[in-house]
This record gives sequence, structure tokens and C-alpha cells, in this order.
Amino acid sequence: MVQKRVIPIRTAGAGREAELLAQGWTRQTTIGEPRLSEVVETYRSLGYDVEVIEHRSVGDACGVCFEAGAAQGAVYGDIYLRKKSDTPPSEDPLF
Repeated sequence: MVQKRVIPIRTAGAGREAELLAQGWTRQTTIGEPRLSEVVETYRSLGYDVEVIEHRSVGDACGVCFEAGAAQGAVYGDIYLRKKSDTPPSEDPLF
């Protein structure tokens, strides 16, 4: 039986998203396990730095799906990406 690695989700303060964006990170998606771990590992294998923080619904955005999942024990993470600093943009396999 193959054990899957579970990606830890960091609890982040309200300003963490702004910090990540200012440092060149891009918010890619919001997802829960088991797909969260799979997506993170795929991005890492493609040469990206990946950070996952706890998803928080903000403002008037609909969060019904996330709230329903949380009521059943699901935890969702926001995936942030940036190109690794040692990978020149011209060598990026996605572009």
C-alpha cells in the first residue's frame, strides 16, 4: 500500500496573502485533500516554489461550498506559486 503525503496547511493572518503577492507569489487555486497534495507535488515537480495557507472566505464572495465542507471536517488550502529563483524564465517548461 502506498502512503500519500499530506500537505500541511498553515494558518495565516489576514495580511499573509498581501505579503505573498508582494514577494512575487501568485494565488493559483483553492482545494482540499486528497487533491491538494497531488496538485502541490505536481507543481513542485514542474519547478515551482509552493506555499499553502488556510483558505478564508473574504468579503462578499460566496463561501457556501467551503462552509459546508468545513462543517463536515474538510480543510481547504489556497495554493500560491512562484518560479524558483534558480530557474531562468526562458527555461520554464510551461511557456
